[in-house]
Amino acid sequence: MKTLTPKTCVVVNVSVVVFLAFYFFLLPGVRLLIDLQDPGLRSNDIPHFAWRWHRDLTPRYERWARQRLAAGPAPGLDDLGVAGTEWPVFGSVFYLWATDDLQQAYEQDPSQARIPPKDYACGAIRAATALAVDPGQATWVKEYWGQHYLEEDNLFYRMLLISAMTCYERLIGDGQYLEPLRQHAESLAQDLDASPHGLLEDYPGYSYPVDIVAAIAAIRKADTVLGTDHRDFVQRALRGFQDTRLHKDTQLPGYLADKFTGEATDVARGIGLSFMLAWAADLWPATASQWYDRYERHYWQEDAWFAGFREFSHDIEVPWFQFNDPDAGPVFKGYGTAACAFGIPAARSLARHDHLLKLGSQALVATWPLPDGTLLGPRLLSDPHEAPYLGEVTTLFAFTHRAQTPFPVTPPRGLPASVILGVTLYVLAGLTLLLSARHQWRYWCKRSQSCKVPLVNFQILLWGLLMITALFTGLLIRPMWGMVFLLSAQMFPRFQHSMRQNVSAAR
Repeated sequence: MKTLTPKTCVVVNVSVVVFLAFYFFLLPGVRLLIDLQDPGLRSNDIPHFAWRWHRDLTPRYERWARQRLAAGPAPGLDDLGVAGTEWPVFGSVFYLWATDDLQQAYEQDPSQARIPPKDYACGAIRAATALAVDPGQATWVKEYWGQHYLEEDNLFYRMLLISAMTCYERLIGDGQYLEPLRQHAESLAQDLDASPHGLLEDYPGYSYPVDIVAAIAAIRKADTVLGTDHRDFVQRALRGFQDTRLHKDTQLPGYLADKFTGEATDVARGIGLSFMLAWAADLWPATASQWYDRYERHYWQEDAWFAGFREFSHDIEVPWFQFNDPDAGPVFKGYGTAACAFGIPAARSLARHDHLLKLGSQALVATWPLPDGTLLGPRLLSDPHEAPYLGEVTTLFAFTHRAQTPFPVTPPRGLPASVILGVTLYVLAGLTLLLSARHQWRYWCKRSQSCKVPLVNFQILLWGLLMITALFTGLLIRPMWGMVFLLSAQMFPRFQHSMRQNVSAAR
């Protein structure tokens, strides 16, 4: 420690605070001010920042997917639950959906990117698809459905398989998955057709209509690479969302339904309706438009500060804050986190640009975009070990998905006050840290000659240990823990006033 002095510690501490101010607050604040002007927040165009997000995320997602595959079969349900089972596969399909949407946009207008997404993301596409279709990642559905898990019900997982293979063939197109894709698409369409009410179960006893809509859309999209035509099937499949499948109070599809009786067994919920509408716009345009109107009437909530979709209708009282399940996310003042996030592609699909601007701008501020391309907000909501990029790929999907069916445009208007407040807080937090660093340096310059550092060697040793721990913990374990140690190091060295100064102060 002879090479370290109290002044060295102070210089490093001040430098760290300045770095944190710019990296975590000032630069993200500037980035948000630019991105909030993006035309894609006010139209059906994919925002420019979504292209940037995809380029930044792609190499990271490829590394993670390959590591996940190399780790072997996923653990069972008792070990990790939804985060360790569904999320890695679901996240990979989200990434593939977003990549496919970007590639389609590139083919319509090549000026939007220097390199086609399918080219620079080729390795990630292969890794994400391999992860999604790997039987070793299907531990949770095998525990539910046994070895015949691909032959009956199990709709959610079969939808994921069809979606992953379809995206792969649309992007890579080497025919590797054509035959299994044909088998899965045809068998799932037949099972839905043969069911009494157009419903199948995701898990034994649980049928989620939202996943059935996504499955129907997946089968229809598979037609683009298989050369098949499921248009008649799609029209027949609408029966799964009529009559008693609609909740009686809102006339919207219930979150749960009984496949044997064909009755909704749960109220309609925001997470299901938002995600469902994103796909329904191309399947049944007229019906989707009716659903969106009812959704807005019963679930849209707006005040001076916030705007978005509720998780439950206005008729249902909810606490100020609640957490129902990992998929829906936290519910704050009635607003559903996932309902608002998936409300972005729903609003984009039905040309509700008024809702798109409000939902998109709020979501954009919440992303907390770091200079290295990390979206810190979504990253913090993800499982750091099992699905670290789920939040980011979900956000990417929200800003890239769009329907092909034209709808009358509702023009955008106004930003919620929370957007302005959010950007202001980024800037104020950064300036506060800069003032703190300035104060710390000036204090050292004034007091270094008249104050002493008690137990100087011990304090320097402790400071060094905290800095080293912060480095290794942040890089090898979890960045947030590393930040805790880094901030703890800011408390050292501590100064002690001399006796002469104390006497002068007393006088």
